[in-house]
Amino acid sequence: MHQAIAPTHVRIHLTNLPFRRAFIAILALSLLVGCGEKADDDDAAAQKTTATLTVFHAGSLSIPFRELSELFETQHPGVTVLAEAAGSRDTARKVSDLHRPCDVLGSADYKVIENLLMPEHADFNIRFATNEMAIAYTDDSKMADTINTDNWTEILLTDGVIFGRADPNSDPCGYRTVMLFQLAEQHVGTSGLAKRLEDAHDGRYIRPKETDLLALLEAGEIDYLPIYRSVATQHDLKFVTLPDEVNLKNAEFADLYSTAVIQVTGKKPGEFITRAGAPIVYGVTIPKNAPNRDLALAYVELLLSPEGRAIMDRNGQMPIAPAVTTELDAVPDELKPYCTSP
Repeated sequence: MHQAIAPTHVRIHLTNLPFRRAFIAILALSLLVGCGEKADDDDAAAQKTTATLTVFHAGSLSIPFRELSELFETQHPGVTVLAEAAGSRDTARKVSDLHRPCDVLGSADYKVIENLLMPEHADFNIRFATNEMAIAYTDDSKMADTINTDNWTEILLTDGVIFGRADPNSDPCGYRTVMLFQLAEQHVGTSGLAKRLEDAHDGRYIRPKETDLLALLEAGEIDYLPIYRSVATQHDLKFVTLPDEVNLKNAEFADLYSTAVIQVTGKKPGEFITRAGAPIVYGVTIPKNAPNRDLALAYVELLLSPEGRAIMDRNGQMPIAPAVTTELDAVPDELKPYCTSP
């Protein structure tokens, strides 16, 4: 018969003073290291949650870039996209004149990047989407039931009818509207038509960007608005489609478009540059002062990817695939698979 052996309980008494001090020191060091690791983890998490990607873009890119940014934030947890809309020329000047940090810049005219940002503030310029001009209106617009592709210039100049337009010095839609007027004059063969359209309403309804005028149109303050077809589509507005000879859409009419010319402000005060009409092409770049270049590359890569192109297409802006750039050597390696030379 075996006798049960009771378990032995051993207690360690830290009666030895040097040993006790050493034990306490080791324990404190362990706690300190553990807290330090936790603090490092907390700092990393905080940095992740507060990462911000700054995107400056044309007003006409507001809706597609909002969708793109939401998708990007889903794919990059903890990243917040801070998007800021303005006329493309004003957008470029935020970087060139105000030196504001910017990770991604999207312009309604790739030439804005070329003329105002390169080479001092950007190394490359990627053409990624197209558009066309149209005349937007609502059911409440005067003569809404009679305006069409053939008579829109007459309607705009009818007594009591008010239309707005964007500022040519702030926004490509502004100088494209003036070009539209010039091309319409050629198309219908009415001398002086462009000047009459440009001088209408004494500039009272000119705003920095075309999207600023949407509220006036929807409130009935103005009846018509020359604007990008994509913006009219995105805001569920009615619009008059225009002939390819005047809508700045069709590359086959590039030579004709180039006969429409306007002077706009240049890089320096008092300096002017001549802009000639051309098919509407959007551009994107990563400025040299981008604070988050890796995230910026990921954002532009998403824009140029099939997912990004689907967003642009769904919003009425035909994507260019592959995208086009004349600076292929300067384009980051991550973006080169989506680009080609003209």
